[in-house]
Amino acid sequence: MLLEKNEYHAVLDKLYSKSLVLESVGDFDPVLYFYFMDTLAHIDFSICILAFNYHNIRNKMNSEYLRWRIDEEEKGDRAQFPAFINWLKEEHREKFDSLPELWRVIYDTRKPASYRSFRIVIDPDDNQPTPVQSFSKWIDEFFELKFVRSLYKEASLGKLFNEFITNKH
Repeated sequence: MLLEKNEYHAVLDKLYSKSLVLESVGDFDPVLYFYFMDTLAHIDFSICILAFNYHNIRNKMNSEYLRWRIDEEEKGDRAQFPAFINWLKEEHREKFDSLPELWRVIYDTRKPASYRSFRIVIDPDDNQPTPVQSFSKWIDEFFELKFVRSLYKEASLGKLFNEFITNKH
C-alpha cells in the first residue's frame, strides 16, 4: 500500500522529468557515465524509500537492481573512481569544487557520508530523513548542462579521469 503523497513525490517527479535525449551518451567516458547513472539510481532509491512504503514493489525492484550494481562498480577502471575524486580534491581543487555536491561528500574519504543499504546517508549520526531540498539540489547539479557535458571522453572531467588512470601508481 502506498503512503499518502508527500513532499518527496514532487522531487521524484522532478527526477523523472529529466532527460539526456540531446546528449550523445555513447560518447561519455564509460566510467564517469557508470557513476553518473549509479548516483541517479541511489537518489531514486533514497527518494522512493521516503515517498513510498519500504515494502512497496517499486522499492523491492530497486533493491534487486542496485544489488547487481555493487558488483559492477568493482570492474575495470570503475574501481578507481573514488580515488579519482580524492585525487581531484588534492590536485585539481577547482574541478573538485565544481563537481556535484553528492560526489564530493560520498567519495571524499574524509567525510562520513556513504551509500548504506543503497540509501544516501550524509550524516550517519543524524536520524532524520534527508531533506527533500537536498534531493532537489542534487538532481539540479547532476543535470546541469556544463556538468553533463564534462562527462564526455574528450571533455574536462573525461580528460582528467584519463590522466588519473594513465598516471596512477
